[in-house]
Amino acid sequence: MQSRSREIFEKYTDPETFEKIREYNTVSEMWENCLRQYPQAIAIEDAGEKYSYARLEKDAAEFRTLLARPEGEARRVGLLISNSYAFVKAYLAVVTLGYTAMILPVQLDEMTVFGCCMKYGLDALVYQPELKEKVSVVAARAQQVQLIASDAASETATALRACKKEDPCVIMFTGGTTGKSKGALLSNDAVMQGTVNGCYGYRDVFSQRYLLVLPLSHVFGLIRNLMTSLYTGSTLFICRNNKDMFRDIAMFRPTILVVVPALAEMALTLSKKFGRNMLGADMKYIICGAAAVAPYLIGEYQKLGITLFPGYGLTESANLVSGNPECAEKPDSVGIPYPNQELRIENGELWLKGRNIMQGYVSEPEEPSFEDGWFRTGDLVRLDEEGFLYITGRIKEVIVLPSGENISPAELEAKFNELPFVQDSQVFEDLTENGAHILALEIVPRATELPALGENPNPVMMEKLHAVNEALPSYARVSRIVIRDSDFARTPSMKIVRYQKCK
Repeated sequence: MQSRSREIFEKYTDPETFEKIREYNTVSEMWENCLRQYPQAIAIEDAGEKYSYARLEKDAAEFRTLLARPEGEARRVGLLISNSYAFVKAYLAVVTLGYTAMILPVQLDEMTVFGCCMKYGLDALVYQPELKEKVSVVAARAQQVQLIASDAASETATALRACKKEDPCVIMFTGGTTGKSKGALLSNDAVMQGTVNGCYGYRDVFSQRYLLVLPLSHVFGLIRNLMTSLYTGSTLFICRNNKDMFRDIAMFRPTILVVVPALAEMALTLSKKFGRNMLGADMKYIICGAAAVAPYLIGEYQKLGITLFPGYGLTESANLVSGNPECAEKPDSVGIPYPNQELRIENGELWLKGRNIMQGYVSEPEEPSFEDGWFRTGDLVRLDEEGFLYITGRIKEVIVLPSGENISPAELEAKFNELPFVQDSQVFEDLTENGAHILALEIVPRATELPALGENPNPVMMEKLHAVNEALPSYARVSRIVIRDSDFARTPSMKIVRYQKCK
């Protein structure tokens, strides 16, 4: 099926705002427009300093001089920089020269940084001076890689360069559909589609105040947080340490927060304990994704006067595939598919084709991620009669029971997660003492809901969990339920680390 056009989102904002949402082919084209429209507006606030769009361009232009080679020469430039103004400056300098930026997570060790330079054929590496030790192996063993400190200066400026929409723009790490970490190559076209998708489905789009807490090495942070903020002439306040998040909120008073569900949960808990002001009086929207969003969060934020929008995306789709502008009415949906893409459902799996889809994985042998030009997401989905998308699981997580029944853990977890006291859950295959294969459930309780269950909440929770379990088809019922007293292990992007399947 072909996705609906962008006009389906028109009713969620006013005509004048909707008319301002236009598509660009490249980051350079978008950035030139930003400079025409918002030269004196503040683009970035970081470490007590404010940088206008014009100042950001001046600094990026000088940094381009350090990177530039004869026009037409393609380069791949790694960025090993934590969330900071220095990252934004260097990233813009790279991509507005028509080069490809490879975003390296700052947690990588020196051997992995060296390995990335070799595997992905980096011509240059921009590094944060505090991370100099992490480029030591590159300096010793890969002299062909130009090393540039992120605070390096130039006295001359180099203008941005035009490029083509199909030119590569950024390489980002992803687990992909197989779970193996790979580098997904996104074109300028894909990056710009992901960026503009972040403008659809809500009323107050332009000249907002964003807080950045997500790592810019994650596609959600780079595209929806940084790029959409710049596109809309907004101001991005960079939170250097998530422990300071609420202090920064009080100081900056953001209107939009982009977070993963675990951070939304934490913010809600503190807001319930200390009051709505923990999120600031100006907070209007929370954009939430990268993992399943509990309908409970949508309802509770609505009580605080904040709209939490769930959505769905992948690194391979430049982050944004769908967003839910009707979250109150359909809180368990990830929303309406964005324009300029086609969706196809094969045996329950979502296949995608369109402007936002990556060009492929870099320096990887052929993988079964594409079929006849369609990207196979590995996600199990359904569409309702109004075209809203629902995620029902992951193909690689499907459990095949001895009976032959196929179980999607996410589908069962959604049932248990409807209980207000369930913050997170995990259904998995386990073994009994006799070696029999069973389904098991572990839950992390939501602390704010426990007082309502009495002095001894565990028996009450168990009773309600068993009631949900009994309502499931007999083959899908869990045989063991555990209430945890600690969180699940999580990935750097705050997704739950799933238990390995039993052999």
